[in-house]
Amino acid sequence: MKLSDYGLSRERGFLSSFDPAEVELPGFLKPARETALALPRILPTGRVRAHLEALPTVDLREFCTTAPEAEQRIAMLHYSFMVQSYVWGEPEAPSVLPACLAVPIWQLGQSLGQPPLLPYSSYTLENWGRFDTSGPINLSNIYTLQHFDGGLDEAWFILVHVAIEARAGELLEETTQLIQHVNEEDAPAIEASLTAMSAAWDDINAIFDRMPERCDPYIYFHRVRPWIHGWKNNPALGAGLVYEGVEETGGAAQAFRGQTGSQSSIVPVMDALFSVGHAADPLRTFLDELHAYRPPSHRRFIEDIRAKSGLRQYLEGTRNTLLTKLYNDNVSQLARFRTRHLEYAASYINKQSKGGAGNDPDVGTGGTPFMKYLKKHRDEAEAHFLPV
Repeated sequence: MKLSDYGLSRERGFLSSFDPAEVELPGFLKPARETALALPRILPTGRVRAHLEALPTVDLREFCTTAPEAEQRIAMLHYSFMVQSYVWGEPEAPSVLPACLAVPIWQLGQSLGQPPLLPYSSYTLENWGRFDTSGPINLSNIYTLQHFDGGLDEAWFILVHVAIEARAGELLEETTQLIQHVNEEDAPAIEASLTAMSAAWDDINAIFDRMPERCDPYIYFHRVRPWIHGWKNNPALGAGLVYEGVEETGGAAQAFRGQTGSQSSIVPVMDALFSVGHAADPLRTFLDELHAYRPPSHRRFIEDIRAKSGLRQYLEGTRNTLLTKLYNDNVSQLARFRTRHLEYAASYINKQSKGGAGNDPDVGTGGTPFMKYLKKHRDEAEAHFLPV
């Protein structure tokens, strides 16, 4: 297995293989791009829908057939932010998404293999640029391209995830190496890979620990989180949202889950590598459903790792104490990451006062009772240590 076969790399992990800030769009998409980038100026008016309804309805079928994926993904970035702004930018949620937004995002979603609303890939993986384009992708050198109402807290929340994704590239490379090392029963190489992964996890968890530096829990809940909700299991939208002008729907309301960090592919890859399983229950159903929200190449990578990883089975058979301890250390690092996520979910969401319609502190942006789910994830990982 090679990362490049999936559009991935050690330097970028699951981040876009292209530099999003350098992607140009054709002229006919200029009105959409300019309007999307103006959202921080438009949203305070309280009339965002009037501004967005003035956009022309463009047919992107030819664009989706001929344009490079980078252009399609940047178009998706801008349209998905406008869709979320249309739905959540005024006090009452609408029942219909106008054709000027519904038709383009539906076509982009069909072409890219993802649902027609804001996915984690648009919110994070393709929403960054570098000040020094020859420099690293870290918190001292990156900025966000697309905002909702803007502000430090919103940018920092996104950028911490971008930095984590970049640092996780080493995990992905070592994952592919480990599969080869296990197949060759090369114990020293397995040891080296597991040691390198543990060091990478130290860095990832250190980046995650920095979230409170510039993203305040109150501001996050009331000014960042409301924009990223979806319309599945969301009482503010009932059965979902009608995508006007999209013939395939037959005029029926569509329900999709909101953007959530659980759409990141890092943890599922680690679960696949270490053979960490989750019980067949509503939580597992939710995880399986989220899989469809990831870019197709990321889904394929996770599935291939799950199918090819024999690491746990190898360690159970060899009973190598050192390798088993290194395996358990990495599973512990994974559990630590999940524990931090649980702590943030408590302080940034669950402990906040009740939000407006659709912004329930007991329900995640993906539309689930997240506290119970996150705790269960963590506990299942911690219960997966091998006996030494």
